[in-house]
Amino acid sequence: MDEDEIMIEDDAIALEDSDDTSVSDVDVSNIIPFIMERYKRSEDYRYQDEERWLKAYRNYRGLYGPDVQFTETEKSRVFIKVTKTKTLAAYGQIVDVLFANQRFPLSIEPTELPEGVVADVHFDPKEPEQLRSETALSSPYGFAGDGRDLPPGATAQSLQEKLGVLQNKLEPVQDKLKEGPGKTPTAIAFSPAMIAAKKMQKKIHDQLEESGATKHLRNAAFEMALFGTGVMKGPFAIDKEYPNWNDDGEYDPLFKTIPQVNHVSVWNFYPDPDANNMDEAQFVIERHKMSRTQLRNLKKRPYFRGEVINEVIGMGENYTKKYWEDDLSDYAPEHGIDRFEVLEYWGMVDTDLLEEQGVDIPKDLKEFDELQANVWICNGKLLRMVLNPFKPSKIPYSAAPYELNPYSFFGVGIAENMDDTQTLMNGFMRMAVDNAVLSGNLIVEVDETNLVPGQDLSLYPGKVFRRQGGAPGQAIFGTKFPNVSQENMMLFDKARVLADESTGFPSFAHGQTGVSGVGRTASGISMLMGAAQGSTKTVIKNVDDYLLRPLGEGFFRFNMQFDFDPEIKGDLEVKARGTESLMANEVRSQRLMQFLQIASSPALAPFAKFQYVIREIAKSMDLDPDKVTNNMDEAALQAEIMKGFQQPMQPEQGGMTPPPGADAMDPTGAGGGNIGMGQAPVPGEQGFSANGQGNIQQAEGAGQQQPPMGPLQ
Repeated sequence: MDEDEIMIEDDAIALEDSDDTSVSDVDVSNIIPFIMERYKRSEDYRYQDEERWLKAYRNYRGLYGPDVQFTETEKSRVFIKVTKTKTLAAYGQIVDVLFANQRFPLSIEPTELPEGVVADVHFDPKEPEQLRSETALSSPYGFAGDGRDLPPGATAQSLQEKLGVLQNKLEPVQDKLKEGPGKTPTAIAFSPAMIAAKKMQKKIHDQLEESGATKHLRNAAFEMALFGTGVMKGPFAIDKEYPNWNDDGEYDPLFKTIPQVNHVSVWNFYPDPDANNMDEAQFVIERHKMSRTQLRNLKKRPYFRGEVINEVIGMGENYTKKYWEDDLSDYAPEHGIDRFEVLEYWGMVDTDLLEEQGVDIPKDLKEFDELQANVWICNGKLLRMVLNPFKPSKIPYSAAPYELNPYSFFGVGIAENMDDTQTLMNGFMRMAVDNAVLSGNLIVEVDETNLVPGQDLSLYPGKVFRRQGGAPGQAIFGTKFPNVSQENMMLFDKARVLADESTGFPSFAHGQTGVSGVGRTASGISMLMGAAQGSTKTVIKNVDDYLLRPLGEGFFRFNMQFDFDPEIKGDLEVKARGTESLMANEVRSQRLMQFLQIASSPALAPFAKFQYVIREIAKSMDLDPDKVTNNMDEAALQAEIMKGFQQPMQPEQGGMTPPPGADAMDPTGAGGGNIGMGQAPVPGEQGFSANGQGNIQQAEGAGQQQPPMGPLQ
């Protein structure tokens, strides 16, 4: 499938190429000031956020900013990088939670009340006559309030039409099919909605793995922890090259069109300044730094104006560094940047303005006052202008905050939360070092009137000073400066405790030793770690709501629009599963096993869904439930097969029949039974030695001779 066929539909509305932009693009130039004005407004609004990010980056790298001024008496310039430790620990915990199950934390499930596809159907080849008669007597029209009312504008669908992916498979038994789960043990149930959901989920997971989405998600998680906001973009169709060599040894690569997501650095992300989240944003502008090769590669993508790109390249590089770029590169020397600055705009544009630029708006869209468009600009030229090809039209960016700031678009990160405590720790440590240097040297006081004049006053071991003859008193005095480093270090430790409080991320969570009190026991540290996960749960929930769910919905819409498969059609919803990974698999498996034991009671067994429990136990053990578990039908078949292996061995002709439970192949000689000590016979029981005379008399009375009892051995 070609990229044009996937990326944009054939009826996509785009601006045509131009051979001479100075003549044909005169009208088009009106859109460029419109976008540049929005870009400038967003950049001005971001200034305070950029200052926060710069301070966070310096604390992470251990660099003092220009706002820090040292006095002449301060000799130490140490920077204790606790911010780096906290940031990397938070980033590592987010990544561990998101990828705890070795897969992308996204799942597709049917809605609670699926529309257009039935949730469950069943048929019973051995249905009792009583249930069959009840079904026959039920009204096919239902009753008011039974939940089967048709929504306005809908038409009635037969059960066969709502089977979705199972429509052809269940066609031979369509006369026996009934909606809902089975009511008898012999009923065979199917879930068309769930099957469609799992097919879509497998497809999305395969696309995410092909596009390397985990790497981009990790980059977004790092910027979340450091700067407070992580941004993802996509999905977009790209041609991925797979290395391949033909039979002659010649390189013959394979190309496959896949949807891809990318991480967008928060430094290159300029959102609508009046929006608090992506749902409210009217536009987003992404700033690219492209080389000549990257700019030329844009000509291979659909609806980019190749002649205009050649003209832009001929005009030369135009990239201008921002004030914060030198700080990010650790104060690199000033030099020119051999790159192009390209602005990518996604957002609303007035329909009248689009028509002025020469875009042919279809009749069904002219009734809208504004439309979403994608515009690329470089060197004052229009590289691409096309209406948003996605349906429904949405800006293809997702931005997740580490800590939600309800009155700002950008969130708050770990580094900003501990900015003050990092400053305090640096100050106390510098004071301790300077004091240690001062107190480690001796202060010497010299009375020169008692010494012979003209002597060298330098100090070294074995130094001899010559005194004046007859001068009374001591000539040289040594004074030790008091050492207060211990007090400074106590303040440093207090500031570190405050850093734990301000970030909600305790030090023992990232390997601090010497934990005392309740944390010295295994259960105590487990309790503390559970309490420390409270802040992490909030962060992961933000990732679920603001990043993973929009990303999954984007893949869902992409597949339905550009790569439609009737087998994955259904009333489905995307669910982000990051928070589910917060519970350790060991704890989760233990709880599942406890529930399984409780539900094993015959009185409670009918209320438990054992198929779900078994699948969840497999997941908690990092096993693929589709490979290690059976559904109800497969379980019934497996049980019948196992019965054949459990049949007892038939005795040979004329042989002895072994007793129940016996095993002739038992190497222990016990015959498969349990050998016990037994009990000694009591008076009156067979085998009791004192019963000998009674037995003889009974035998004589019966006319039988018994051998006399011998003496007891």
